[in-house]
Amino acid sequence: MTARNFDAIVIGAGQAGPSLAGRLNDAGMKVAIIERHLVGGTCVNTGCKPTKTLVASAYAMHTARRGAEYGFAFNGTVEVDMVKVAARANKVILDSREGNETWLAGMANVELIRGHARFASSHTVVVGEQELTAPLIFVNVGGRAIIPDMPGIGDVPILTNTDIVALDELPRHLIVIGGSYIGLEFAQMYRRFGAQVTIIERHERLIMREDADISEEVRSILEREGVTVETGAGQISFEKHNDEIAVRFASDHRASPVIGSHVLMATGRRPNTDDLGLEVAGILTDERGYITVDDHLQTNVAGVFALGDCNGRGAFTHTAYNDFEIVAANLLDGEDRAVSQRLVGYGLYIDPPLGRVGMTDAEAEKSGRRLLYSKRAMTRVGRAVEKGESQGFMKIVADADTRRILGAAVLGTGGDEAVHGILDMMNADQTIDTLRWAVPIHPTVSELVPTLLLDLRARSH
Repeated sequence: MTARNFDAIVIGAGQAGPSLAGRLNDAGMKVAIIERHLVGGTCVNTGCKPTKTLVASAYAMHTARRGAEYGFAFNGTVEVDMVKVAARANKVILDSREGNETWLAGMANVELIRGHARFASSHTVVVGEQELTAPLIFVNVGGRAIIPDMPGIGDVPILTNTDIVALDELPRHLIVIGGSYIGLEFAQMYRRFGAQVTIIERHERLIMREDADISEEVRSILEREGVTVETGAGQISFEKHNDEIAVRFASDHRASPVIGSHVLMATGRRPNTDDLGLEVAGILTDERGYITVDDHLQTNVAGVFALGDCNGRGAFTHTAYNDFEIVAANLLDGEDRAVSQRLVGYGLYIDPPLGRVGMTDAEAEKSGRRLLYSKRAMTRVGRAVEKGESQGFMKIVADADTRRILGAAVLGTGGDEAVHGILDMMNADQTIDTLRWAVPIHPTVSELVPTLLLDLRARSH
């Protein structure tokens, strides 16, 4: 086998891979980008793009059912056509994927190679019958859903996020195993489509990463729409029940199983690193399979980098893209960018959405700082009231001595957008006083942020 030599090899065409290939191409480097399945990765094919398209369809249906609240009548029922809903999401996928493929094809120095890549040595990769070598190798292989080893799980059909975005039928009863971000979005979405929905979560509350008040409010939002939430569920097991699925679990208040037509497994994700031959290359991983990287995203092998979900340094499309930005800035622009410099925000796309940045209250309290807190219900936000979408609240925690914001959450209409004003101020290392004197546009959700800052107080104990 004769080796083909490149200046750089990119393994995986997800969020970071094509963008990095583009920068390397512009620098005149000869690049091989390898993809074993679908160009665009999780975000384009089974993640952000299709799920937010489905969320939008569910939102439109939910709003239509609320017509009387807005002063119009609808003589009939709002019924979902899942074939059309799925087709709309699929078109978004295909358009995005095609856009990525066309973009790559237009790069003069980049070759897209289809197949599964495995390391043959620290700087040699084998794809089928081809052997490729390069002084720079970038691993961008993403992740996949975890299927935990629960009793009976192999005896019943199970959906993951990959399967459910392509579902073109309405479940009679969708059972969601896992009460975190992915599970909650699909739970509300399918309830709005018209399915019965039950969430089963082993912890005592939903989204354990968040503060308890956010967990409780999210639960209330879902339950008001008819989603059943079972928390503190232990010993989860599965068995066939005629043509459906019975899910049993230990609970202080429920003895009988939940009977559903479909089960969505939303219990976390794992990196796609188990079949890359990393051990042959001497590339280290942690106990969960994430590739170990330094602050510049380089592995323990010089010239080999890991970007995106497979490095354990971020689980979002925007952190994967920022990985690309860091690597490109350091290698091509002479900068010294580091992962530790970034401040990560994220969203939970139920309706209303949650926009989050920085520390939770609980994390801030563990830091030992003197703290200031402020919290306001969305019922006090004019824009939310005007839209008839006043569920939720916004809150901020700040350092009393440095007068820097430590964290914020906006759980309410437009929360995923409104949080960016706070995120930007935190990135710019500005004080509370700087943001307090901003003059936000009226009427918006963001206009309450300066008022929220004026209300910052020490919490009485």
